Amino acid sequence: MATTTGTTQAKPGPPVEEGGSGPIVELRGVGKSFGNIRALSGVDLKVSTGEVTCILGDNGAGKSTLIKIIAGLHEPTSGEYRVDGRPVKFSSPREALNRGIATVYQDLAIVQLMPVWRNFFLGSELSTGAGPFRRLDVKRMRAICDEELQKMGIDLPNIDLPVQNLSGGQKQVLAIARAIYFGARVLILDEPTAALGVKQSGVVLKYINAARDAGLGVIFITHNPHHAFMVGDHFVVIKLGEMEFDAPRSELSLQDLTHHMAGGAELDALEHELERGQVPEVDPLHGVKSKESVEPELPHQAERKG
Repeated sequence: MATTTGTTQAKPGPPVEEGGSGPIVELRGVGKSFGNIRALSGVDLKVSTGEVTCILGDNGAGKSTLIKIIAGLHEPTSGEYRVDGRPVKFSSPREALNRGIATVYQDLAIVQLMPVWRNFFLGSELSTGAGPFRRLDVKRMRAICDEELQKMGIDLPNIDLPVQNLSGGQKQVLAIARAIYFGARVLILDEPTAALGVKQSGVVLKYINAARDAGLGVIFITHNPHHAFMVGDHFVVIKLGEMEFDAPRSELSLQDLTHHMAGGAELDALEHELERGQVPEVDPLHGVKSKESVEPELPHQAERKG
C-alpha cells in the first residue's frame, strides 16, 4: 500500500519553545561589520505577536543587512539576537525558518513560467509513493494551494496558469500565503510595494493587516512613510546603520514619520540655511556675468545699434 509522505513536512508548526507574552524576535545592540565597513551599529528591535513593525530608511541605510541578520543569512558581529526570549545563532535561513521566521524578498523567490501551485510548494514539494515509485503528489498540492489562496481572498480561476499571469499584488499575496502556510510566526516583507501601483499596493497592505490579525509578527521594510503609517504599530527609522527614530504609533503622526524619513534634523538645518538672507553667495558661472558686473552701454554704442 502506497504511503503519502513529503520531502518536507506539509505544514510545519511553530516551535514547541514559546516565550509567553514577550516578543518573538528581539535584537539587543546588534551590529554588523564587513571588514572595516560598519553596516549596522547598536540596533535594538522587538517584534511581537499581532504587531506590524515598520522599518524605514533611505538606500544604503542598512535595512537589507538588518533583515538578513533576522532571516539567518548573516550572523551579527556584536550584540545579541533572541527568539522567544533565548539567545540564538542562525547559520542559515533554513534554521530561522524552522523557528518560524520567514522572509519574502523583493524578487519573491518565484519561477515565472511555473504554475501557481508549483511556486506555492517550491523547494518543499509533497510526494506520494515509496522507493522508485515516489512521485509528486500533484492533486494534494493543487488542493492545498487553492484552499490557502482562497483564505487570503485570492480566488484564481486556474492555478495551473504560470505565475507571470498574476498581477504584482497577487504575486506578493502568493508569497505571503506560502510563508504563513509553512508555519511563519514572524513575516519579514522586503519592500513589497516598491514596484506596485496604487491599487496593487492597496492589495498588499490589506493582506499585511490580515497577517497581523492572524497573530503573526510582521516586519515591513519600506521607503514609503504613507504605506507604513497605514498598517504600522511601531516605527523604526534607520540612517547610516544606526537607529535615528524609534516610536509606537501612539506617539507620532504621519507628518512626524515623514519628517524623520526625509532627514529630520538635517532637513531642519537645511531649511534654516535656505531662509531668505541666509543663502551663501556663489561665484557666477564661467563666462556668465552677474548683474552687477554688466557694464552700462555708452551713448555711441547705442547709436551704432540703432
